[in-house]
Amino acid sequence: MKPICTLLATTALAAIAGSATAEQTAVVLYETKGTATPRHEALAFVEVDPEAPDFGEILAEIPLPSDMIAHHIFYNPARDRAYVTSLGRSELTVFDVTAFPWRKTVVDVPDCVVGEDVAFSAKLDRWYLTCMGSSVIVVGDGKTDKVIETVPTPEPWPHGITVRDDLGRVLATSTEDPVDPTVIGDSIVEFDLETMEHLATYATTDPDGAPSSPVEIFFVPGAEPPVAYVTNAASADLWIAEWRPEEERFDLRQAFDFAPLGQKVPLEVYFDADAKRAYVTTTAPGHLNAFDITDPLYPRHLGAAETAPGAHHLAFSEDGRLALVQNGLANIEGINDGSISVVDLEVMEMIDSIDTFKNAGFTVNMIELLPDSPHVHTH
Repeated sequence: MKPICTLLATTALAAIAGSATAEQTAVVLYETKGTATPRHEALAFVEVDPEAPDFGEILAEIPLPSDMIAHHIFYNPARDRAYVTSLGRSELTVFDVTAFPWRKTVVDVPDCVVGEDVAFSAKLDRWYLTCMGSSVIVVGDGKTDKVIETVPTPEPWPHGITVRDDLGRVLATSTEDPVDPTVIGDSIVEFDLETMEHLATYATTDPDGAPSSPVEIFFVPGAEPPVAYVTNAASADLWIAEWRPEEERFDLRQAFDFAPLGQKVPLEVYFDADAKRAYVTTTAPGHLNAFDITDPLYPRHLGAAETAPGAHHLAFSEDGRLALVQNGLANIEGINDGSISVVDLEVMEMIDSIDTFKNAGFTVNMIELLPDSPHVHTH
């Protein structure tokens, strides 16, 4: 299948550089859907403002290796680099995002199999890459992108990771065996930020005793004492990890169960600019859930908008009124819809859909805003 746009179109360069015709641009990782051949992968720049005349159009793209299986995009704290993880290669692709077109450097991480998430320490100027297939966390230098150390995790299959500099802690999830996804984890692992010494392991076991498969974990911005939210894919619930300063440990508990709503596989947690709302995606059949987190210890469910199978990442509109939900999880049949749902967050309803990739036979793996946006998702 041929690429659906070209990189060096003059109009695309003008648009990305800040032309008035581009109201809001997002970057999207996409690939050929299913097992169709030949395969194509790319990072695309897409117009996502529903009011723009070129809404849903691809403005430019950067081709990627067809066996990369580009998975996630993360900006460093300075927002001058974008880190793209790979499920298919033992590599971390780093883009210089200070000028267009973005220029890339490939960082070899030979100890990393199935690279998932990246978190950053601004304090230490380091990055932390989880490798679910080899059960390690790779620590890199934020200036040179050289690997500093590879840390075996005491629990297998690390996926989600979050850092809180002022607390001096790293938390990572134990999710599932990528070779046999029926073998799943049920714990959160705590590390010392500076030494990466293992400090504690916390269970996220479902109340009935079944493994939970915690997938993502995020510290709630500004919460004091620190609080982290955990999404458990298998048990379909949201958990809270609450820091106990006196004991220097976390207490974990279930905060919300998605199963009674008929929702399965919760994945990502996104916070609004004031950290008063949290939004959680559930992949099957595909929803975006809104929570009032005025008290982060007691999130209150406000409602859910139906999107499409594979609801995963999202990007906010510049005014914070809309969410653009990317529908696709790891190109898995049945949850790789390939669309991007536009959700009105005031009424929690889908009002539009970008079907550009879906209609061309592709699925989408990630959506993120350009690095200068105030609503960029951070770990």
